[in-house]
Amino acid sequence: MRFEDGLDRASRGWRGPALAALIAFLAGLPGLIAVPPLDRDESRFAQATAQMLESRDFTVIRFQEEPRFKKPVGIHWLQALSVAAFSNPEDRQIWAYRIPSLLGAMLAAAACAWGAAAFFGRPASLLAGAMLSATFMLSTEALIAKTDAVLCGTTTLALAALARLYAEANGGPLAGRRAWLFFWIGMALATLDKGPVGPMVAALTILALIALDRKARWLGRLNWSWGIIILVAVCGPWAWAVTVATDGNFWSKAIGGDLAPKLAGGQETHGAPPGYYALLAPVLMFPMTLLLPAAAVTAWRRWREPGVRFAIAWLVPSWLVFEALPTKLVHYTLPMYGAAAWLAAAALAQPIGAKTRWTGAALAGLFGVLLAGGAFYLVKAYGAPSDLAAAVPAALALAAAGLAGGWMLVRKAPPQAAAVAVGFGLLGHGILAAGLAPRLYPLWLSQRVEQVMARAQLLPSQGIADAPVTVTGYAEPSLVFALGTPTEIAGPQDAAQAIYEHRPAVVEQRQDAAFRAALPAYHAHAHIVGTVGGLDYSDGKKMTLRIYQADANSPLAPGQP
Repeated sequence: MRFEDGLDRASRGWRGPALAALIAFLAGLPGLIAVPPLDRDESRFAQATAQMLESRDFTVIRFQEEPRFKKPVGIHWLQALSVAAFSNPEDRQIWAYRIPSLLGAMLAAAACAWGAAAFFGRPASLLAGAMLSATFMLSTEALIAKTDAVLCGTTTLALAALARLYAEANGGPLAGRRAWLFFWIGMALATLDKGPVGPMVAALTILALIALDRKARWLGRLNWSWGIIILVAVCGPWAWAVTVATDGNFWSKAIGGDLAPKLAGGQETHGAPPGYYALLAPVLMFPMTLLLPAAAVTAWRRWREPGVRFAIAWLVPSWLVFEALPTKLVHYTLPMYGAAAWLAAAALAQPIGAKTRWTGAALAGLFGVLLAGGAFYLVKAYGAPSDLAAAVPAALALAAAGLAGGWMLVRKAPPQAAAVAVGFGLLGHGILAAGLAPRLYPLWLSQRVEQVMARAQLLPSQGIADAPVTVTGYAEPSLVFALGTPTEIAGPQDAAQAIYEHRPAVVEQRQDAAFRAALPAYHAHAHIVGTVGGLDYSDGKKMTLRIYQADANSPLAPGQP
């Protein structure tokens, strides 16, 4: 059976979106299970969700005692449902908090394929969903317990539904009775997940289409009255509850303390000049890098086609906004990756010129080799020679995604080239995330501290040692997530007091002298249970953490049994 025939059979009806979702599932699952909790955002989100489940307060978001007035509550509710269904907050199993992100990536892939089918045909639409699934950015966000994969999924659903209505208005297939409903559900969930980002992307797409077409009657199919009701029904109850619970402080802090600084300047040292996302696109979209030149040529030459025009309207205005913003993080442009996948899929519908094919092959080969080299660099910097057992196959798969895909593209087999690049890209990313990353022990300080304390039966969750644990000199959220909500992040004097109270203490070596100097004042004595050294990758500092326990003959604090 020819490749094209097999692709056509696999993409019929709902098979295409379902298969695209399956590919996204396979892309994210290995890392979801294997990668330890990440700093800082993932562990902050997961810890805040754990506290919701512990306190039964599902309105106000907190990290320990500090309110987190930054993002809406949607991702926390999804994570809480996942943890309640598959785990419990006491176990601190990070994979349970990551399930909504994996589902968000699967939704993005399925919606991408569903929307593309209205313009480019079933086979190309399946390849669009597959290419989106395999991008380094989405397959990585699928294994991280935070907002961005869910935002991509809900925004892509809304834009795909909008595209179906646009296609029908331009002579394409019928959109169906529920397309407008999917649009508003996507918008409501995107808003509850990350505030105005999803609606901004949709609004800029609509405005760009109006400017290009000089007509807007088709937008009436969105049932605006019912849509606003859905939006208010989904987002309104929590918005009202958090306003009452915080006396309006959530909105002043979220807008004035989080959103406004991002618009005014590079927040938290995350500034970069315009062009940042364009320069990173070949890496972040790999292995779709293979078809990025063809996608650009398609956008330039075929912009009058409804599907291409819609993809441009979805991609370009929002991309330019993010390029113009002073604060830049690599995942900000993820909600527009579906549009790039559509343009790449559209390019497959017609012959691709020789220069474009060679350019795509060169780009894919170059970045495939660079990513392969990155696997070896990780082993050299943070691993051991035994880690080459994972690094070598990861590197070979990533290099093959670029080189084999490029060779097939040059040989005038673009659909097969895309499929090969996706297949090897998935394999390489999976081995990198599940095989190599967990073996880079110097990077996983919090996990190793937890393991040392578990062996010594000092974890509060074990119910043997007194709680809370006091930590000085190291304040990463992943350690709070591992040791529990009451964990005390404090100074060396507080760590000495913890020993006096027969509680464990974790002391970074820079604070060790001050900690030891404080012990005599409490007539306390401590011994080292274990030492963990490595790199705090959040700030680039080398760390040596010592886990202390009170000596058996150390006097008890007043009131202790």
